[in-house]
Amino acid sequence: MKKFTLFFLPLLFLSFDVNASFVKNETKELKAAIIIDDFGGGTGGVRDFLEGDIPITAAVMPFTENSIEHAEWAHKNGFEVMVHLPMEPKRGKRSWLGPKPITVDLSQSEVKQRVREAIKSVPYAVGLNNHMGSLAVENEEIVRAIVEVVKEKNLFIIDSGTSPGTKFPQIAKELGVPLLKRDVFLDDISSSTNVRKQMIRLARVTEIKGKGIAIGHVGVTGKVCSVGIFQSMKEFEKRKIKIVPVSELFSGNLTEKFFFPK
Repeated sequence: MKKFTLFFLPLLFLSFDVNASFVKNETKELKAAIIIDDFGGGTGGVRDFLEGDIPITAAVMPFTENSIEHAEWAHKNGFEVMVHLPMEPKRGKRSWLGPKPITVDLSQSEVKQRVREAIKSVPYAVGLNNHMGSLAVENEEIVRAIVEVVKEKNLFIIDSGTSPGTKFPQIAKELGVPLLKRDVFLDDISSSTNVRKQMIRLARVTEIKGKGIAIGHVGVTGKVCSVGIFQSMKEFEKRKIKIVPVSELFSGNLTEKFFFPK
């Protein structure tokens, strides 16, 4: 009987550990962030988002007629603000980038100057993500100049994921700058049905990883994007996924060290 007891005691404790681990994973809070790009530029959906009750993160284009207004509007209503930094793509019109974009023909000092000016033109910004940039994000010198300024200003970076060859993760890690990557684009197809479909994809990513990041837009697709997101909220409540400002997805230590713009 003694041998029997000794044999089963380890199994009992192993079972307890597995069950405890399962309960811990099951009760872990799931968080997702929704970044809405192109504030400061397009107008479609702007009021829907900035007067709405979903805590989106507002990524504001610098140097535009409405950059300051939209950033202040977002901040006043409790929304987190980021700089939506225009960067040169492999394909697309130069006019899509707006004033003072980051292009690969700039020197590192010119890049740094433009990034500093961009941050200054967007009040209350606590982070930065790239607008387009499939070419520029692959250029190590360009990216290094951007990340150095981000570190100088105590901001974080969200890599919008416009190129698999992006240098942002590598250089941000090297310089100790907080960085996360976008998981889902919401409105690559302009229909509220597609936005809802992509929101479900965001929910699944979040359930697997514990956190997830989606990007949508104001402007041309702004109205369908806002409708699709608002219509998806019941599903997120059902899955117990909380929508949070993107900075809440970073670890506590990084949050304490950064996110205090100078």
